[in-house]
Amino acid sequence: MSIINTYAGRLMEKYSAYPYGRFVSLLLLRHVESEAIFRTEGSGEPLNKEFVFAGERDGEDELIQRVVISKRKQTAVERRTGREALREYNLLHAVESKGKKGKDAEQKQVCSLNTNNPCERCIDCMIYGYAAGGGGAQRSRVITDDAFSLHPAPTVVGTRQFNALYDNSTMRNPESGEPSHSIGTDEYVRPETVFLDIQTLKDVTPDELRYVLGNVLRATRYGAISSRIGKIRNHLLMVAFSDCELFSNLEWVQNTYDRLRGNYPEADFPLHLTRVGDAARAAAETLRHRVIGRVEWLSSDEVGRLVGEIGELYAEPESLESLLRRLDASYPRK
Repeated sequence: MSIINTYAGRLMEKYSAYPYGRFVSLLLLRHVESEAIFRTEGSGEPLNKEFVFAGERDGEDELIQRVVISKRKQTAVERRTGREALREYNLLHAVESKGKKGKDAEQKQVCSLNTNNPCERCIDCMIYGYAAGGGGAQRSRVITDDAFSLHPAPTVVGTRQFNALYDNSTMRNPESGEPSHSIGTDEYVRPETVFLDIQTLKDVTPDELRYVLGNVLRATRYGAISSRIGKIRNHLLMVAFSDCELFSNLEWVQNTYDRLRGNYPEADFPLHLTRVGDAARAAAETLRHRVIGRVEWLSSDEVGRLVGEIGELYAEPESLESLLRRLDASYPRK
């Protein structure tokens, strides 16, 4: 029996518009594998950073800057990854254009993001939510928060100068001789940087959990809009079923950082992922005692099997299509 089916009793049997307080927390380690820019390339905008306490040790008063990946930056990429699969199997539904008159009103558009014209019934709309200008709305059942870098910003951030050369390989226009103004610097996140993030799913069914997990594990490009600079690999460390939300990303990263730096003021960089993963799991075990509610954790072996099951699902087009069509048909039609 699959891991998800084993824990089906902690999930919803079918979609419901009413909240039941059934939470699934995915504890993720986001590992940067190449230079990553989380701002639009060439905009000159610095990376998002916040001053927070380095750790949680008694008497801790050291403030450091940590790099932040915004919650929108995370879910937008994963959402688009899922929509690619829905588009492949024609499961993004057509909807009448709102606010248009005449012949334009008769034309139907396929559900798309940022158009104020969601179809309100595809898998993406039903899980990640939508807000239609003309009325209806669906609250997202994927709850995210800003992800913080494990190490301080000065340790993991560098700068790169960029320029745009002409065909003659110089910064001057070969015809007019005018110099190019396309020159500047961008901040980037160094390879081997680690972000810790908890993605919480609320009141999802087994098939919805499979879909979201597939999006998380397959998404890799969280970088700048123009070229998706920066490759990130998402590692699923732990999974918890509960009747409430767990601890915050900041608590988790601070507790993990304390374990990795020991008696030293700062942890080494870079750190092997195995060491970081072990410290992050130990930190989660400690923080679970702060949770006021019922929590059931998957074992490390079960988490590994779960990742394997998702990999097998996406490796078989027939199985994936069957899952997506079954899930699509499970939602109420208006």
